[in-house]
Amino acid sequence: MSSGKRINLQQAAEIIKDGSSLTFSGFTIWRRPFALIYELIRQRRKGLHLIEVNGGPQTEFLVGAGCVDIWESCWVGHELYGKYGANLSRKVGSKEIIVEDYSHAEMMFRFAAAASGAPYAATQTALGTDLHNPEYDMLGRAGLRDGKRIAKHKYRFTEDPFFGAGAQVLVPAAKVDVAVICVQQVGEEGTVRVSGQYYSDPEAARAADITIVMAEEIVPEEYLRRESDRNTIASFEVDHILECPFGAHPTGMFGRYDVDGAFLKDFYGRTRTQEGFDDFAKEWIHGLDHMSYLEKLGWPRMLNLKANTALNYSTGTKRGQ
Repeated sequence: MSSGKRINLQQAAEIIKDGSSLTFSGFTIWRRPFALIYELIRQRRKGLHLIEVNGGPQTEFLVGAGCVDIWESCWVGHELYGKYGANLSRKVGSKEIIVEDYSHAEMMFRFAAAASGAPYAATQTALGTDLHNPEYDMLGRAGLRDGKRIAKHKYRFTEDPFFGAGAQVLVPAAKVDVAVICVQQVGEEGTVRVSGQYYSDPEAARAADITIVMAEEIVPEEYLRRESDRNTIASFEVDHILECPFGAHPTGMFGRYDVDGAFLKDFYGRTRTQEGFDDFAKEWIHGLDHMSYLEKLGWPRMLNLKANTALNYSTGTKRGQ
């Protein structure tokens, strides 16, 4: 049975309007929704506000393309294929983007609070660090803390009134317009099954007003119900679904294909300047759709990345070099 939730890649990108707050599935270089990232860049989306548990290549592409005005997170980079976010660093240096810095744990607590319907979370994470220096409240300094989609305060301090555990930091729930979740399987009604680690995907889906799931394949709900304990996100938490094989490339999809390290390393090396990014985008994003992108990569390359179904990783990819 079809739920009417199914859309295509272009329609998914159109849901994300200029100025939207946005978050993503995955972790660093795994399960990032790149097919949709590319489509947002092609549609020249502007003014996005990224709120992420942690950044990654998807951040770097959107920032380099000039799609992002605000980024709230803790870290961005490409792991061993480019250890820091050169595009974000460049945009911060030229004052083209506002960065609001939290600790990794604080970002996770912010999403957990939003997912449970709480306005904030209490934690002792990062106490005594400059993360809580009021001089570094960048959204506050920019006059953007309206108490609606952006919290009135970056943090507040209090004392534990229940067990005498001492000072606590209150951090605001993450208010997100759209979450884009990239997974192995989604059911026709929207039930999500993630193979391997699901990271903060359930919290991201529940925190957002709209959740879009991009899957390697859409499968019958009846199949997912046979082993319902393996499912990750319930269908009623998902608003839209689309099928997009290899949609996470160049990041990896556990059990399906490995990270394309050579692609990420090339991106990192070529995009230290805006001219370099523009040249890379002209080659790999603009003028293409998802299928022509895969054709340009070439099936020998994609087959080399394809995971062995018994081992869940590619046996053709060289590692440790």
